[in-house]
Amino acid sequence: MHRGVAGDKPDPMSDILFIKTSSLGDVIHHMPALTEANRERPDARFAWVVEESFAPLVALHPGISHIISVASRRWRNALYKLATWKEITQFAKSIRARNYDEIIDTQGLFRSALIARIASGQRHGYDVASIREPVAAGLYDVRHRVERNLHAIARNRALTGLALGYAPKGAIDFGLDRASLAATAVKPYALLLHATARPEKQWLEQNWVVLARALSSRGLEPLLSWGTESEHKRSKRIAVQVGEMRIAERRPLDETARLIAGASLVVGVDTGLLHLAAALGVPLVAIFVASEPGLTGPMGQGPMAIVGGDGAAPTVEEVAAVAEKMIGTK
Repeated sequence: MHRGVAGDKPDPMSDILFIKTSSLGDVIHHMPALTEANRERPDARFAWVVEESFAPLVALHPGISHIISVASRRWRNALYKLATWKEITQFAKSIRARNYDEIIDTQGLFRSALIARIASGQRHGYDVASIREPVAAGLYDVRHRVERNLHAIARNRALTGLALGYAPKGAIDFGLDRASLAATAVKPYALLLHATARPEKQWLEQNWVVLARALSSRGLEPLLSWGTESEHKRSKRIAVQVGEMRIAERRPLDETARLIAGASLVVGVDTGLLHLAAALGVPLVAIFVASEPGLTGPMGQGPMAIVGGDGAAPTVEEVAAVAEKMIGTK
C-alpha cells in the first residue's frame, strides 16, 4: 500500500509506476497493458514515466493518474549544460517523491532500468533470457520470463500481469475513444503517413503521388503529415506533384491523435503514427517495406490491412486496390 506520513489515515489505494519512455510505437503498444491493469486492479493508481514529447498522448488515457516526463533525448545532446543537470536532478526528485508499491519497466533497456532503480518500490522487469539488454535485468528486484517471439503488446501485457498477479485475457483495448477525440471535418479526408525515421522503411515518393490522386478521385481529400524539416520538404515535393493537396501543420501528439481520429482512412508506412491510427480504430492500410509486421506491426479493433513485408515493398496498384476496399468502412 502507499505509505503515508505519521498521523495520516491509511490510504487504501496502491501506487503503481510504469516505465515506458519511448519510442512512439512502444508507448502506444504499452497502452493495452495499462487499460487491463486498470480493470484488474481498481484499487490502484497508475503513474507513467514517459519521454516529454509523448506525455500529451499518454494523458489522453483515462487510466493514468500521474505522468512523470523525462527528457533523455534532449538531455543527451546537452550534457555539458548546467541547466540540463538541474533538470535531471529535478526529475530524480519527482520520481522519488512517492513510494510505489510496484514499479514495472516494460522498456527493458539499461536506461529504463536505471530509472526504475532511482524510484522507490519493488522493481519488476524481464529476466535475462527475455530482455533486449541483458545487463538491465540485474537492476530489478523481481525478474519475469516472457517469450521474446510475442508481439510487443502481448509482451507488455504479460509482464504487467506477472508483476500484478493476474493473467492477461480478452481483446486488446488501448483505452482511447476515437469518437470523443475526432475533430469535425468539413470534407472527408485520407491521412497519408509517408514519413519515417528510418529511410529504408520509406515508400517511393512517386507512389504517394499516384495514391493521393486515386484517393482524391474517390472523394477523399488526401492530407500529408510530417514531423521533421526533411519530412516537411518531402511532403512539399509530393504535394507539388499532386497539385492541390493539403499538408497538415506540425502539432503536439494529443492534437495529432485528434487529426488521425477524424480521418476516414489512414495509409502509412511502419511508423509510430501508424500504430496510433490502429489504436484509435481508424480504417487503416499499413505499408511494410523493410520491417516485419509479425512482431511490431499495427494491432487494433478497427478495419485494417497490411501489405508488403521485410524486403517486399508493395506496388502502388496493390495499395490502391486495398485502399479502395477500405473506403466506406467504419
